[in-house]
Amino acid sequence: MIEEALLSIGLLILATKLAEAVFKRFHVNSIVAYTVVGILLGPVTGIVEPTSEMQILLGIGIFLLFFLIGLDELDIPSFVAAFRGRFIVAAVISVLVPMLAIMAVTSDVVYDFGLGLDFTESLCLAGILSLTSLGLAAKVLVDGGHLREPIGIRIFTTALMAEMLALLLVGFTIGEHTHELNWSGVLLLLGQIVAFAVITWVLASRVMPSVIMLLKRFLSVPQLSFGLILGGLFLTVSGAEKMGLHGSLGALLFGSALSGLPYQVRRDIVPGMRSIAEGFFIPLFFAAAGLHLSLSFVELPALTIAALVIVPFVGKFAGALIGAYVTRQEMPFTLATGMMAKGVAEIALLLVLFETGAIDPSVFSLLVLIMVAYILLMPPVINTAIRSAKPSLQDASSVPQLPSLAYLDFALDDITVGDILDHSRTYPDASQSVRTFVDRWVIPNQQDYLVVEQGRLLGIVSLGMLRYLPKKLWASTHVGKFVRRDPPCVRSSEPVEDALQKMTENSLTVMPVLEEGSEKFLGMITSQEVLDLMIMEARGER
Repeated sequence: MIEEALLSIGLLILATKLAEAVFKRFHVNSIVAYTVVGILLGPVTGIVEPTSEMQILLGIGIFLLFFLIGLDELDIPSFVAAFRGRFIVAAVISVLVPMLAIMAVTSDVVYDFGLGLDFTESLCLAGILSLTSLGLAAKVLVDGGHLREPIGIRIFTTALMAEMLALLLVGFTIGEHTHELNWSGVLLLLGQIVAFAVITWVLASRVMPSVIMLLKRFLSVPQLSFGLILGGLFLTVSGAEKMGLHGSLGALLFGSALSGLPYQVRRDIVPGMRSIAEGFFIPLFFAAAGLHLSLSFVELPALTIAALVIVPFVGKFAGALIGAYVTRQEMPFTLATGMMAKGVAEIALLLVLFETGAIDPSVFSLLVLIMVAYILLMPPVINTAIRSAKPSLQDASSVPQLPSLAYLDFALDDITVGDILDHSRTYPDASQSVRTFVDRWVIPNQQDYLVVEQGRLLGIVSLGMLRYLPKKLWASTHVGKFVRRDPPCVRSSEPVEDALQKMTENSLTVMPVLEEGSEKFLGMITSQEVLDLMIMEARGER
């Protein structure tokens, strides 16, 4: 049996990655490639069939997927900071309206469509179908060059909040808890959820990074950070399951809590985690969704099929449009269209719901095909809606004043240190007196300065170090005596956001820049330059 499982997994991985390369040439999302491979190798040819061994890997895959969603896309501090803004109101309406509309289909309160779901399952499915996929929305905005425009920022911000709200709702309802639907049961469940979220957040965001940095000082172990984070992820997932929640919610909270990891730790774990997830688990996971597809959905009543296709689409668009109008957003139609980016997280959650037995193969197959259609059709529709919007209406004044870290991750993703480096800048020489240095080089809002010696980087001098020198000695003392040698540096190819994080961790306002490979000194960047760039990105001025 294990040989058959390995053969099936090997075929799926090879085929999915090759298909991804082919589909990429036609600008088709990789999730579609993975799902199509699963359909071809499973229902169409019968070469691969789901096995029990594969199910274990699929479970790990869903946890890694939602961990990365939390790490890359969800920024809870910015979410809380914007909670009183109009974007949160628009997000709530964009989730609540379609969820209530879809509940009329998934439950038998209004009409029995024959889905056979209890209240919790119908609420969970309604939450899944009311999602907005932030990852897909961001990819569409980045590829179309719209993420730095005011409308792009508004779509991203609203989608971020809507996705977080819907994912939390789904995470609460998808767990195999047995609480009765009464006030005491609901309050008990909410109490457990809040307690779990608080404990997870404190341990992951406060305790774990400090412990990792402490252990790295005393233990010389390869991939220590990676192992600790991965172990912490599985412990959090296990804790969520023990609390009656689905493990994906634990993975989501764990990832979002670690979104502010120190630069060194993030550099150690993220590349390896992403390689394992994107090279193995995620392709296998979405290919498995294709393995379970069948044409059995054609046996569903025509009214049920029409309701599952039309109601979520109309409800989601109407909810986003109502939210945009209620909060007086610029270009409400365009914003509502942008909120229709769907498919990726939905397929993952539908597979989880299918594995728990909540939905049958016919409903699962129909909904996955609908999500694939969203992935294929909505990107060009969103781009067309944004391009057709009148530029005069793109009022930057309605852009969120404090862009989230998740937004900056996407907006600054393609900007490197070399892109903002000023090669014409000059630097004080170590042979200059402190008096000359203070008179000629010190500028407002900058505490640190690079010092060179014969054109080569010597180190960094901080103004705080000069205060211990009596002013009467300033003219006779060389500034080189106060230089901090061997300072931390960045390479010209490193992302700008990594450089800013490195400056923050080392309490510096400047950072030397070296050429990749040769380690030649190229110049410096300042924290103020990076912050100015962020503000320009947020306003769409760059």
